[in-house]
Amino acid sequence: MQIQFQTAGPVAGAPLSAIAVLVFEGPVLSAAAEALDAETGGAVSRALAGRFKGAKGQAVELVAPANLHAAQLLLIGAGPKDAFNAQGAEAAGAEAYKALKNSGSTVLDLRFDLGPDLLAQAAFGVRLAAYRFDKYLTREKPEKKPSIQTTIVAAEDPDAVIAAFEPLAGLAEGIAFTRDLVSEPANILYPVEFAQRVKALERLGLVVEILDEPAMAKLGMGALLGVGQGSVRESQLVVIQWTGAADHATQPVAFVGKGVCFDTGGISIKGAEGMEDMKWDMGGAGAVAGLMYALAARKAKVNAIGILSLVENMPDGNAQRPGDIVTSMSGQTIEVINTDAEGRLVLADALWYCQDRFKPKFMVDLATLTGAIIIALGNDYAGLFSNNDELSANLLAAGATEGENLWRMPLPPQYDKMLDSMGADMKNIGGRAGGSITAALFIQKFVNGLPWAHLDIASTAWMKPSSRAVIPDGASGFGVRLLNRLVADSYED
Repeated sequence: MQIQFQTAGPVAGAPLSAIAVLVFEGPVLSAAAEALDAETGGAVSRALAGRFKGAKGQAVELVAPANLHAAQLLLIGAGPKDAFNAQGAEAAGAEAYKALKNSGSTVLDLRFDLGPDLLAQAAFGVRLAAYRFDKYLTREKPEKKPSIQTTIVAAEDPDAVIAAFEPLAGLAEGIAFTRDLVSEPANILYPVEFAQRVKALERLGLVVEILDEPAMAKLGMGALLGVGQGSVRESQLVVIQWTGAADHATQPVAFVGKGVCFDTGGISIKGAEGMEDMKWDMGGAGAVAGLMYALAARKAKVNAIGILSLVENMPDGNAQRPGDIVTSMSGQTIEVINTDAEGRLVLADALWYCQDRFKPKFMVDLATLTGAIIIALGNDYAGLFSNNDELSANLLAAGATEGENLWRMPLPPQYDKMLDSMGADMKNIGGRAGGSITAALFIQKFVNGLPWAHLDIASTAWMKPSSRAVIPDGASGFGVRLLNRLVADSYED
């Protein structure tokens, strides 16, 4: 998808173009809508005389409008003008693309009559909505492929819009990188391949270090290595560093991602139905990788660490067994009651390693951890667990700004006893009741008192069907923009 920013002029269009214009609720049309109304002999006014009133979520498509040299004219309802914001602009751009992507037109002409920042946000919405993972579609019919190839954003000051769009373009690339990783099948994206794709991001100025199994064994990462021992694919720990703060010695912020590239459940094997979805059980690591991409792409003025714990959980003859006891890097021992509660094991060693080596200001981990969070929150919220109120408040605010919603969940200490083990310091599962909570309590045992937040994104990493135009069905990239906003608003120089 090419996005071009051009000076606004007369609405002329072209035979293979589709024009989209915002219509706010109320009696006054925008200048662009008025011009189109005049050009088409009152077509916009006639549309407003029906049920279309410019309400948010409404849209009307006029095909081959009279006197307009364009194939389609799309009216996008924007709601009350005084309530219109960046999320509204982004949604409008995405809705315009979604409505017209298979129309046969090759050019989408956005006539939104907005300031530079909101126009940049609308272009960002188009970029996100236009994402497709189609590399393995060899027999797709031409009519199934999107026809829109170029989006033109009309602006009074194109240079100002370009400047506003530049950091959003880097963020969009980071989100697309995450979506690509999460969408890949597990026979293509296994831990070593994942690590190499991240290693290639050194072209952006990131420093990427890869620890193999002997290196992790030397560090005592028995919890992580135990999960991957049943796979023929070697486990990896990827360490990503971005040094963007003016003082390179400034304490970094840190993000840790669960990267189970495929999760069969191990010996505690999952049911066959839906197991193919477990290719996206590395969504947390994918989000951290995309975040680090975005921070580097926009040259964020922060020192940041990304840790990816990459494994496969397979039921081989060498696989970890229920009842095994493993020793984590922290020295704490864990009785493995259920091998399908593996994400917390790989996070345990990754988090301990992160705090021990880098001493960051805080750690945020992301993981597609529990089905229980989906039952609790549905598919529009991810679960937030934290030992720090300030970090939680900053995360909640960032999520609200970016439309990646979080809901703070409790960490009641009385639930800790559910993790008691007769033979080890703890067991890896506490039963069905409060499953997301006991998983977070388990992880908390490996943060060593550091400010920390755990985001359970099992409910949001994969959206099918998706209810938002900016997220096509499939991998959402959830977490990239949320954490990018967290850094930008609260932790950059």
